[in-house]
Amino acid sequence: MDLIDAIKAIDKPHEDDVLNRLYTVWGEKLDPENVLKEYPRPQFVRSSYINLNGYWDYSITKDNPSEAIPDISDGKILVPFSPEAILSGVEKQLKPDEILWYKRTLPKLPKSFVGSRYLLHFGAVDQFADVYVNDVLVGSHSGGYLPFTLDITDYVDQEKENSLVVKVRDTSDTSYHSRGKQTLKRGGMYYTAQSGIWQTVWMEEVPEVFIKDIKITPEADLKTVSITITTTKETNVSVKIPGQELVKAPASTDAPERRHATSAQISSDKCPMSAAEDFDTSHCYNFRFELEDPHLWSPEDPFLYPIQIEAGSDHVRSYFAVRSYSIDTDSEGIRRFFLNNKPYFLMGVLDQGYWPDGLYTAPSDDALIYDIKEMKRLRFNMLRKHIKIEAARYYYHCDKLGMIVWQDMVCGGSSYAKPVVTYLPTLFPKLFGRLSDGPAYYKTFSRHSAEGRKEWIEEMRSTIKYLYNVPSIATWVLFNEGWGQFNAAGATIMARECDDTRPIDQASGWFDEGSGNYRSVHNYFRPLIVEKDPKRAFVISEYGGYTCHIDGHSSVDRVYGYKKYDNLDALGVAYYNLMNGSIKPLIKEGLAGAVYTQLSDVEEEVNGLMTYDRKITKINPDIDPNFARSLNSIDFQKEDK
Repeated sequence: MDLIDAIKAIDKPHEDDVLNRLYTVWGEKLDPENVLKEYPRPQFVRSSYINLNGYWDYSITKDNPSEAIPDISDGKILVPFSPEAILSGVEKQLKPDEILWYKRTLPKLPKSFVGSRYLLHFGAVDQFADVYVNDVLVGSHSGGYLPFTLDITDYVDQEKENSLVVKVRDTSDTSYHSRGKQTLKRGGMYYTAQSGIWQTVWMEEVPEVFIKDIKITPEADLKTVSITITTTKETNVSVKIPGQELVKAPASTDAPERRHATSAQISSDKCPMSAAEDFDTSHCYNFRFELEDPHLWSPEDPFLYPIQIEAGSDHVRSYFAVRSYSIDTDSEGIRRFFLNNKPYFLMGVLDQGYWPDGLYTAPSDDALIYDIKEMKRLRFNMLRKHIKIEAARYYYHCDKLGMIVWQDMVCGGSSYAKPVVTYLPTLFPKLFGRLSDGPAYYKTFSRHSAEGRKEWIEEMRSTIKYLYNVPSIATWVLFNEGWGQFNAAGATIMARECDDTRPIDQASGWFDEGSGNYRSVHNYFRPLIVEKDPKRAFVISEYGGYTCHIDGHSSVDRVYGYKKYDNLDALGVAYYNLMNGSIKPLIKEGLAGAVYTQLSDVEEEVNGLMTYDRKITKINPDIDPNFARSLNSIDFQKEDK
């Protein structure tokens, strides 16, 4: 073990640092009149679309629960960038004892047809939001990472413009709520806390009876797909897959037809189809298609099937992929990750999803595409989306471009006891990485709040429901390095109740309870080895972290990372020695996947494959093109099981 490097890597807060004003090329070219105008929900597309991004009025006031809506006149903020982000035009940190107010005028909303409804959508607001239309409270939402929708039809005047006000509070890392890597005292592996609206705000007009949810399940036989449509009221529903037979569902349970189930009331309270929306009584229609000569999805051939859905006068476009993810035994008796019933090595990279000019918000759609394409160019086939839920377009681009995603749940909990849950397990995992996460240790894991534990479970379920349809998501990662971990074995059971089609990484790093589909370890300071498990696949879910500071492209002069290299040539040699000398030989020994840290630098953490501004890629994939190619087309020696 490299003890010196481990000691140097202990992170410390440096909240007094003034970060360099780095811009990405997309941030430099940003047009404030055309901010993230793309349709924000590619798997649920309607023709009706009103984008509300752009300049809003804002104010920051002290938190006063009895205060009415104030005069909102501090200036302009560019939505959907948080006030802490350069691109917002504000660059102020919202504190836990403050309120962030937003205000804008809504366009006139005349109804296109009788009985239609207007839905107001927020991609994500960090952390607690109250929404007012014409000074009347329409609804509230808690949680900074999931979308929510409000029906504002009864609150707007169709003959004139209407006012929209959003009130936001954010406790950041001063409470148990989910926050990911955000901290008010940034430094090391923790980054600038951001707040407020950070994903697209938009509206759409829908008929009186409309489609509420779609659930798409490609089945394990790789030829059958089940599609469930939920509507707000009973109606005629049809699903069309181009090239396949049109299937219709009846409006009445008295007229059952072949190849679908009849209308039924949703009754599950454990795993509702959607936790993001809450409307009146719902009706559920089930369809089952058997595809002829199905075209399978993979990173090498990311084929997507379009679908068209009609429910009464509501029309929605979506898509799906035929693929399966599983853990199985190969011909050598080794447990591995399988894609479409064949062993597949996961060559992954850790993706924090931070941007120097937008923080949590990518400055453009092209920026998201660039990250994915650049990692594919570097021969990666998987991104581990690290303790953050992205905008829906991120997952769409992974689906379309062919990038497998491991999706982390967002961690929370009170102030972490870092020596117990981070430093000691890092240095001595066999001794300190086996602590129980049950009730006796709730406080140790910063989970002594019963309300906080309940909230995390609800958010975990909601996250799975929200992202269930995403073809590229292959694994749910429940806990990372013990941050806010509790009852991981029970959480794994709950996650499987919500989705039994994907493997689960129960505890990435350490504090493994033994019931996930992977033995998942982090190893930055010791020789990389395979720890064989007869029941589970073995993955190194974090390793590497090699640092190289590049003047003019880093947030600060301070360097945080695990091994320091003074120039790109030295970094490149070390990187390829790591891959050739450590990772590649371990595949035949049973390594099922590995996640290199990380995609880009983030603030003082300069261990990225790219600089924070994405202007320099530090590694040249053409140094040894045959190496990466061999990783992504593994010879498992014998015929697949």
